[in-house]
Amino acid sequence: MRLYHHTLSAPSRFSRLMLAEYDVAFELVEEQTWRKNPDFIAINPANSVPVLIAEAGVPIVGAIPIAEYIDETRGPMMHSKRLMPDYPLERAEVRRIIDWFTGRLDADVCRGLIRERVIKLEQAAEGGSGSPDSAVIRAAKANAKQHLTYLNWLAGTRNWLAGNSISAADLSAAASISVLDYMGEIVWQDLPAAREWYARVKSRPSFRALLSDRVRGLMPVSHYVDLDF
Repeated sequence: MRLYHHTLSAPSRFSRLMLAEYDVAFELVEEQTWRKNPDFIAINPANSVPVLIAEAGVPIVGAIPIAEYIDETRGPMMHSKRLMPDYPLERAEVRRIIDWFTGRLDADVCRGLIRERVIKLEQAAEGGSGSPDSAVIRAAKANAKQHLTYLNWLAGTRNWLAGNSISAADLSAAASISVLDYMGEIVWQDLPAAREWYARVKSRPSFRALLSDRVRGLMPVSHYVDLDF
């Protein structure tokens, strides 16, 4: 399989974690969507990542459809390691949390920070123009407080975010949190329950590739690769 992604795209990172947890071999292709590559747009007219080229070359667009596809085709063989619960109400809670972090948090926080702090740097390095918009950055930072408070509450009241066992909900949340952590946007001492939860998730083998990621012009904070901060 082939996964079109961007290194600091939270939905892309969620797809990478799902594929790794289910031991699916795949090739990574970095797609810089602002370049509007016609070959990629022919695959996904929305010009967004992630996109998984699955069996028979069929494209699956978006982190949530990709996660569902991976679970539906590989999940039954995972037995107790499956990342979607067996019972419908439990699956609904996993999906709700995935929607919160892959949908709301990414839209409210991650996308703005990535556009202003990462993409504009990459565009400038290629001869583009435009400086980071401080108003967008301030709004994203303000929005992050609500999401991080909610994450800390979830982590403090449950063993894992959606229940007693690790699920795709944890991978979705950790994918978004890893982006914010890379950019140094989280004050972990204020979020003890979230910190303990994130240390458990990022200690998993599936997370190793994410911890080795680097983007041009923006190095991660010093604790980014530390499994125990």
